[in-house]
This record gives sequence, structure tokens and C-alpha cells, in this order.
Amino acid sequence: MTEEVPQRSIKLTDPRTLRAYAHPLRMQLIGLLRREGPMTATQAAARLDDNVPNCSFHLRQLAKYGLAERVAGADGRERPWRATAHDTSWADDSDDPAMKSATDQLNSVMLGVYTQYAQDYLAVRGDEPVEWRTAAGFGDALLHVTASELRELTEEVDALLARYDERVADPARRPPGCRPVQFIQMVVPRGPVPPDDQPAETDSD
Repeated sequence: MTEEVPQRSIKLTDPRTLRAYAHPLRMQLIGLLRREGPMTATQAAARLDDNVPNCSFHLRQLAKYGLAERVAGADGRERPWRATAHDTSWADDSDDPAMKSATDQLNSVMLGVYTQYAQDYLAVRGDEPVEWRTAAGFGDALLHVTASELRELTEEVDALLARYDERVADPARRPPGCRPVQFIQMVVPRGPVPPDDQPAETDSD
């Protein structure tokens, strides 16, 4: 059984931590630990097709910023790593230039990781069973909403996805035929920012 991570979410609140997390391999390592549970740097390197010293270095960096930690190993020789939380979040509402720059950097790296996930899937899509090819794929919808409506919609999507959280930590709760699926969510505003509503001018006598 996969060991459950100790908390639901960890929030990054300073530019230094945001920049530390903004690295493709570190994001992949955290994702791997969350999907498959605690593992050593050697095991992580094999799954990510990387080298052990590189994975070991980046796992130590993740631990430095509270995103990963050591746990007891089965044989006591090499202690594996685990993620400290089920997911990572950060605020995107700061006007501080350093925070805005750090979140931009992190979002850019994340977009690259997500694009790679999609490309990896497309590379093997032709070998997928029909039921999975028809269930997966890409799509978009153009909405006309206010900022508050968009936040509400995002919260509703998050609540819907949360119905499957227990399956991440407990394989016994996964029904026959299920497999890991990366649900990638991007909300991208289009067009200019609308002007603030202004009261209509009236002629005075």
C-alpha cells in the first residue's frame, strides 16, 4: 500500500521557494513521489530515465524547501524520500515584483512539463485501446465570464476532482481497470482587460 502523504496541500509563499520549485526535474520528482509513494533516488532515477546523483541533488533541494523528506526504509540501508503534501499551491495575487517574476517563472516551467506530458501521450496514443483513446484527448471552450465567476468555476472543478483524492494514497480504493490519468487544467484569459464599470454621465442643468 502506498504511504499517505502527511498533508493535503503545501502553499509556497515566497519568491525563493517558488524559484526553487521552478525546475522540470524537481516537478517530475514530486509528481513521481505523489503517484507511487516513497522511493530512493536510485529508484526515482530509473523511473525518470535520469542519473542517480542528479536526482539525489534535486531531492535534497526539495527537502531544503519543505517539499520532500526522508522516511524510514525497509532495510535501513538507504532511506527513501516522500513528498510532504498531496499537492502544491501558491498565491498569484501579489503585486510585489519579485513574487510576480517568480510565479511567472514557475508557471512557465510548469507549462513546459505539461506540454511534455501531452507529447509523451501522443507518441504512444496509436497503441492505446479504443476506449482510452476516446476517453482522453484535448479540447477547449471559450467562455465569457467575470473574474469572480471564473474563480467559482475553478473551485467547482477542483471539488469535482477531489472526489478521487482517496485513490491516490490508497490503491485498495481504486476500481478494476483504473489507471493514472494526468488531468491538466489551464485557464487562459483572452482579449484585453475590460474597463471598470463607470456610472453613466448625466447632463446637469
